[in-house]
Amino acid sequence: MAERVTLNDITKRFDETLAVDDISLRVEPGETVGLVGPSGCGKTTTLRTVAGFETPSEGEVLFDDEVVTNVPPEQRNVGLVFQSYALFDNMTVQENVEFGLRMRDVPKAERADRATEMLELLDIGGMGDRDPTTLSGGQQQRVGLARALAIEPRVLLLDEPMTGLDAKLKTRLQEEIGSLLEEIDVTSMYVTHDQAEAMVMCDRIAVMNDGRVEQVGTPAEIYERPANSFVADFVGTSNRLTATVENGTLDLGHAAVEAPTGAPEGDVTVVARPEAFTLNGGPVEATIEERFYLGEHVRATARTPDDRELTLRFDPERAPESREVTLSLDTDRVHLLRDP
Repeated sequence: MAERVTLNDITKRFDETLAVDDISLRVEPGETVGLVGPSGCGKTTTLRTVAGFETPSEGEVLFDDEVVTNVPPEQRNVGLVFQSYALFDNMTVQENVEFGLRMRDVPKAERADRATEMLELLDIGGMGDRDPTTLSGGQQQRVGLARALAIEPRVLLLDEPMTGLDAKLKTRLQEEIGSLLEEIDVTSMYVTHDQAEAMVMCDRIAVMNDGRVEQVGTPAEIYERPANSFVADFVGTSNRLTATVENGTLDLGHAAVEAPTGAPEGDVTVVARPEAFTLNGGPVEATIEERFYLGEHVRATARTPDDRELTLRFDPERAPESREVTLSLDTDRVHLLRDP
């Protein structure tokens, strides 16, 4: 049975450095929650606090209704998957997967059966006798995950597990491991600096900055309705434009469009993703300064008459040949913020 993880008012200080600042977060049973943010924002410290490797300066950690704040790591039954894989090169793949079970005094036959089951589940069933150093990065990552899952953990913690893998392999493993986590029904926390990876792998995402959680939501909520400018800029590509809403009109300065339904009157920041703009002779004028062919789409950087930069995205077959373009802005696809 998957367990709930609750962080209540967690603060962690290292001498004078405030690493985690009053975080409260709940991960529901069977859910995968991603912790994303720039380097040094506190996401790994938060994960280590859940694992028991760090004791919070303030606050408490609960697994279901059990307070585990001061329970040592070896007694929390947490599965860990690291960026470095941390496999033992003096053991076979099978022995690596059995290691946690052996430390728990699981009988030899039972741990062999469970390790074999995990290797089969991760599609590396024929590699039990191999030296882990002879495996590819993707195969090593599967072994690390198999070892973490073999102990039937209360909680699975993954810290930058895809770093160092090539792009094609990373994409495949994101899909496969994401499906696996859903299938086995284990509560998981997933640390990554790659927001696109988090959007594929996670049910919800917690965006962190300077030790605090800026927003928690589904990938769609984070992308379409960012809580503030930091989230809008960190997750995906955004165009932020200052504007004024008055009498149902959104005045961008260089152009005016119909305001979104329910838009508040006054000064706002418009968060417009590249796909909110379309080429069709609308009121927004721009000059394309750079364009980059990326196969599935063309990304362009453009500038408005009042010197504001836009990032645009076009279908390669419909990309404009001229530098001067006119654009429509779909205000049903923008989000308005009150913060600067």
